[in-house]
Amino acid sequence: MDSTVRVGLLGPVRLAVGGDDVAVPGPKRRAVLAVLALAEGRAVTADHLLDVLWPGELPESGRAALHSHVSRLRGHLGAASGRLETLDGGYRLRLVDGELDHVRARALLAQARIATDDPAAAVELLRSALALWRGPALAELAAVEPLATAATGLDLLRRDVTEALAGCLADAGAAGDAASAAEAVVLAGDLLAADPLREPAARLHVRALAAAGQRADALAAGRAFRRRLADEAGMNPSAELGDLERAVAGGSLIGRAPRQRRTRVAEHPVHPGATDGPVLPRPAGVLRGRDAQLAAVERLLATERLVTLVGPGGVGKTRLALEVALRAGAVAVLPLAAVTDPASAPHALAGAIGLNVVHGDVLAACAAVLRTGPGLLVVDGCEQLPGAARDTVATLLGACPDLTVLATGREPLGLDAECTSRLAPLPLPTAFADGDAIRSVPSVAVVLDRAEQAAAGAVGDEELPLVAAIVRAVDGVPLALELAAARLTEFSTAELHARLDGAADVVAWSYDLLGDDERRFLRHLAAFPDGVDLPVAERIGADLGVADPAAALARLAGAALVSAGPERPVRYRLPEPVRAFGRDRLAAGGEEAAADGRLLRWALDTVAWIDAAVLSEDEPAADAFLRRELPNLRAAWALARRTGNVDAAVALVTGLSEVSSRRDVAEPRGWAEELAADPVVETHPARADVVAVTADAAYRRGDRGLAERRARAGLEPAASGSGSPSASRAAWRCLTTLAQAELAQGRFAEAAEHALAAAAIDPWPATAYGTAALARLYDGDRDGARALTGPMADAAGSPTARAFTAYVEAEIANAAGEWEPAEQYYATAIAGFRASGATAGTGLAAVGLLTARADAGRLHDALEGYRDAVEYFARTGAWTQLWVTLRTLADLLRRLGDGGPAAILDAAADRAPDAPLTRPPGSPLADAPPGGVPGRAAVLRLARDAIARNLP
Repeated sequence: MDSTVRVGLLGPVRLAVGGDDVAVPGPKRRAVLAVLALAEGRAVTADHLLDVLWPGELPESGRAALHSHVSRLRGHLGAASGRLETLDGGYRLRLVDGELDHVRARALLAQARIATDDPAAAVELLRSALALWRGPALAELAAVEPLATAATGLDLLRRDVTEALAGCLADAGAAGDAASAAEAVVLAGDLLAADPLREPAARLHVRALAAAGQRADALAAGRAFRRRLADEAGMNPSAELGDLERAVAGGSLIGRAPRQRRTRVAEHPVHPGATDGPVLPRPAGVLRGRDAQLAAVERLLATERLVTLVGPGGVGKTRLALEVALRAGAVAVLPLAAVTDPASAPHALAGAIGLNVVHGDVLAACAAVLRTGPGLLVVDGCEQLPGAARDTVATLLGACPDLTVLATGREPLGLDAECTSRLAPLPLPTAFADGDAIRSVPSVAVVLDRAEQAAAGAVGDEELPLVAAIVRAVDGVPLALELAAARLTEFSTAELHARLDGAADVVAWSYDLLGDDERRFLRHLAAFPDGVDLPVAERIGADLGVADPAAALARLAGAALVSAGPERPVRYRLPEPVRAFGRDRLAAGGEEAAADGRLLRWALDTVAWIDAAVLSEDEPAADAFLRRELPNLRAAWALARRTGNVDAAVALVTGLSEVSSRRDVAEPRGWAEELAADPVVETHPARADVVAVTADAAYRRGDRGLAERRARAGLEPAASGSGSPSASRAAWRCLTTLAQAELAQGRFAEAAEHALAAAAIDPWPATAYGTAALARLYDGDRDGARALTGPMADAAGSPTARAFTAYVEAEIANAAGEWEPAEQYYATAIAGFRASGATAGTGLAAVGLLTARADAGRLHDALEGYRDAVEYFARTGAWTQLWVTLRTLADLLRRLGDGGPAAILDAAADRAPDAPLTRPPGSPLADAPPGGVPGRAAVLRLARDAIARNLP
């Protein structure tokens, strides 16, 4: 006999045994069944059931009545009566997960959330979950308070399932399924109507509208929610809504329902990436006791263009500045603490604002981007590089009339426009305060917070006077408070106060409490200005003879001498006053050279690994590691130059050449040019390799003539050192750069000859074969080009090499008028370049895809693609790629008879410091319009208007 039991709570209470519905009469008996089912197989006490059935006064017959209801439920269960067990003091209904409808719904939701590789399956799972509801959960028992609470939880589960379904449908709509997009709009609208102030529902509604192609409506919905939230709740939405709105506005949520698709590739977005712009660091913990200072700084920023927050180290300047940045939606935060060379400050700024600069003056390019609109820039840690900070801020304020700067430092910058706000330590408790009065003092609250985080145990009222004394002993300086409170795991408040008494420097005091291994470890970690991840920390510790480096690092973090950042993998940094203290101790103990040498050895090992990995399947990891470790590599470069270590400097610039040449990481190419200008390199064995790197650097910044001259100059010493690895590498570098420069200047036969010569000596010849194939193609030899794609594909050992292979195939197909294969190859190239981080190729392939659509006569599709590409590159600050896009857009506009805007776009690109050159160096610029070349904001408006005007 079938003894399967099913209990339904997602609607009126329902019981089925053996597949047949069983009537359960009376609200109290159904309530008993519901409570037992909600326990999901756990025991329920009789007292709890009595409280549910009679929440007021229990009648004398209550227990007997409960026993009767349970007995009758056993009767309803029939062959499954053994499932309802009587226990000591309670009851249990044994059910498996599949027998409870709300448990099945939860399980289906969980399965759908992990079905990321099969959206259609996720939709079906969620539809099945939603179908389990037969109406409001436990509808007939709404008057029973505990069950009303449970019903609310089940309603929230229904909301979660509906939101997940709407999200999956929106994703399907963004991929072109118009019916799914329409359904997502309805579901999301219903969810928002049910709870108009709930932000997740509002974000989902915006996503769904964008997926349905209603971009304007999506943005209007976001604005309406902002107004409603402000008017009715006096609140601002989270940053996530702003990110979503920018993504919709920028077109990275492609949501137009397709017309008649002509090719499968029409599903692919034109823009080459899917990442957002720079993300502001989110400070950890609650900001205590700074409401007045926060308000004061915000008032100053409302009227002043430059506000400098000054104060001693450890007083909390960075923490307050980050809070201001987050509240204001700042453009970016530029941390100078990890910048050791003034020349690197513009590159650090470019990274902070998410700008890719491969040509021209980096600071000028940054200023051009920041000039496009009002915004707040935070420049943190100006005491690290006071001169560079002052010059950078002065340049930006002069070039960007709508920009506001919040700087932090130990002293003012000394600029005329500067308004200074001095940050004092936190207020101290008075000598006569006690109990709640002490707890309410912010400096005390910092200590109590840290003690709680460190699991030091709760601080009792009797200990509060000692905590107040500890706070007064360190003068309320936040870093000192953190360091002192961290020791509450080892000392009682009385012991801590006794040890702090008379401590002039709390950093030194905390350091002295460490063991020998930990002190040595901390000192040598100070050599890494941007901190380290765990593997590097363990390597440093092992090299120092620290018995258990991971445990020692944990103890340093527990003592607040090291902070664990929010990155993944976790990054461990020393607070700047602690790092400065560590450097001082290194110098005092004669260990500075050893610590710096360890930093340099790490850098050389890292660069050697990156150089090998970037040409293998590990390329994405090498790209990520380079970007993450660039501040420390920058410090190693400055160290090599400062100490005259030419071998190390050569190894750094040659080892980073291959990875840098394919990416928007231009800084190492500048190092190479600096090194090549040093006379000491003239006699170095790797001189030819350095010259070859500078040739590539000249090519990457658009000076093809100089690139060719340097490549030819580098071939002579490479030939004289023939046979050595360095000479071979220099030769293929020079030949490859020479071929690319000749290709760009239309000398196709020479380009093919030099590219094939490079392939003959290149251990990774895919790039050389690709350059030769393009040269033959552009010279009219399509069959010759096709013949080279085979060996190119065979030699492609990295994602970028495969993406370049796809790009060459796309160019060949495009030239042959094979539009559909061309688009597929371009889309493959875009995805490959993006996955590998090779930003130099993403824009190239994206523009190729658009030109293919235009050449195929699909002008409408091409214009739509240009609209998406322009918005994407503008949103992410990738102006180098944006200029390439605008140049080719200008060509299309001329074909459409819209030559006026085309001429202005060309003139603006010719004069932009970060635009790749498309004309020989020294040739005349495109004529400027009568009113002069417009700024970037005006250029973007011009491009957008031209696209909109020419779209039907």
